[in-house]
Amino acid sequence: MSENASSPRAPLWFLRPSARTWRCEPAPVEVRGFHAALPGHSPTPLTELPPLASELGVGRVFVKDESCRLGLPAFKALGASWAVHRTLAERTTSGKEPGLVTLVTATDGNHGRAVARMARLLGQRAHVFVPQGVHPRAVAAIVAEHAKVTEVSAPYDEAVRLAAEAAAGPDAVLVQDTAWSGYEQIPGWIVEGYSTLCAETDEQLAAEGVDKGPDLVSIPVGVGSLAQAVVTHYRSRPSGWAPALLSVEPEAAACVLESLILGEPVSVTTGDTTMAGLNCGTPSSIAWPYLYSGLDAAVAIPDADSARAVAQLAALGVSSGPCGAAALAGLRAVLTGVGAEERRTALGLDATSVVVLLSTEGAAANPNSTADP
Repeated sequence: MSENASSPRAPLWFLRPSARTWRCEPAPVEVRGFHAALPGHSPTPLTELPPLASELGVGRVFVKDESCRLGLPAFKALGASWAVHRTLAERTTSGKEPGLVTLVTATDGNHGRAVARMARLLGQRAHVFVPQGVHPRAVAAIVAEHAKVTEVSAPYDEAVRLAAEAAAGPDAVLVQDTAWSGYEQIPGWIVEGYSTLCAETDEQLAAEGVDKGPDLVSIPVGVGSLAQAVVTHYRSRPSGWAPALLSVEPEAAACVLESLILGEPVSVTTGDTTMAGLNCGTPSSIAWPYLYSGLDAAVAIPDADSARAVAQLAALGVSSGPCGAAALAGLRAVLTGVGAEERRTALGLDATSVVVLLSTEGAAANPNSTADP
């Protein structure tokens, strides 16, 4: 089956059959040990949900539950902690004057809160730029970390631009989870930090008798940094089993899907979405080669599908926000409805397959107006 994108009717979908043969270098092994040494660190749960396996026609479904990671309600603390650690260490070894540093970033919610938490714990300052569409409670959570917050009446990409300008001073550093030409080292450290999540997942699957690893991993995607980490983890093995990797985005901000369809990274005009943490218009420059070569498939979903997945996961005992639940919503879009059997076959899935959903945030991470009482 050749590379293709489906019709614009649901699901908005892209397939690359050659992805499982692509290989890359692995993440640094020392990242896992760094996280293990942090106060309060413990692996997040990997929860099996048999009702989902039955509904979706696969063997087993597991959810990697990131609703509490290092005391925060999302996975972002993994990347922020490692990147801030590396950033401050680099400043020391390069001979820069000691003293307070302002860590600057833009965020749709979770990353900014994680950077602010690290700044507070390490006695540094934080300045966080927040674009339009982020819920006031998410903004308040960043403020509660003692960060300076600048709210921007514009989309995420503009907030990133303003954060980069603000970080130009000698006592400030940009800690951004997307990369562009000339700004790639720190985003690369953030991606490395996410590798801990993948290593934990493999160990937890092995404890459940799944020694070869998953058959498919479903990944919520904003700029693509987490997806880059997942691709790196599963495509850096020299031989052996390689799972299918599926990226999931909001229809209102499907920059990775559009880029894959066109064969080059492009920016899209984003709209409103309850999946605030995925509301990004431009793929990360360092993520793009990994996404282009290593993703088997990409899909875009409407907010209603994510909301349904939030409710279903809650009923099964998993706290997930709209971004985290996108992993389930995207998989459901691929495995059900018109053309589902063709998509299932293309991904190599059958009634014995093991699927992992990356639920990247808890319900408290990025509240949205549709969830308000």
